Amino acid sequence: MAGVAEKKLQDLGIELPNPPAPAANYVPYTIAGNILTISGQVTMGPNGLEYIGKLGDTADVETGQAAARLCAINILAQAKAALGDLDRIKQVIKIQGFVNATPDFTDHPAVVNGASDLLAEVLGDAGKHARAAVGMSSLPFGVAVEVDAVIEIA
Repeated sequence: MAGVAEKKLQDLGIELPNPPAPAANYVPYTIAGNILTISGQVTMGPNGLEYIGKLGDTADVETGQAAARLCAINILAQAKAALGDLDRIKQVIKIQGFVNATPDFTDHPAVVNGASDLLAEVLGDAGKHARAAVGMSSLPFGVAVEVDAVIEIA
């Protein structure tokens, strides 16, 4: 039987993918005590990388929000792989959103809301978190957004 978080994903029409493998010499997550740290998740979709582009140039805020949402889906996929059950998430403590942006782009918080909104929608109060939303001159593979997470687990 699906837990509360997985039922919410079903209601939203979201199927968690197999978690993306690391692209270099690191692990996708670590667990230390009751803290799950998830490595930066990029915009890996079912057919490969999606949302390639730079905010303020080839991508608009709405595209960036969709990219951040996909990163959050991949965070949940990694959490499911780590924990076996998303209902073990006690609190998303913090996320960091990295936005591939031109120097004059300033709507980083609006872009990262795509990830924040999804986490709160799926996890309720446990999905509300502190965060950073910062601009970068480039990101791996040219993706528009990358997001990592620190999560308290039960």
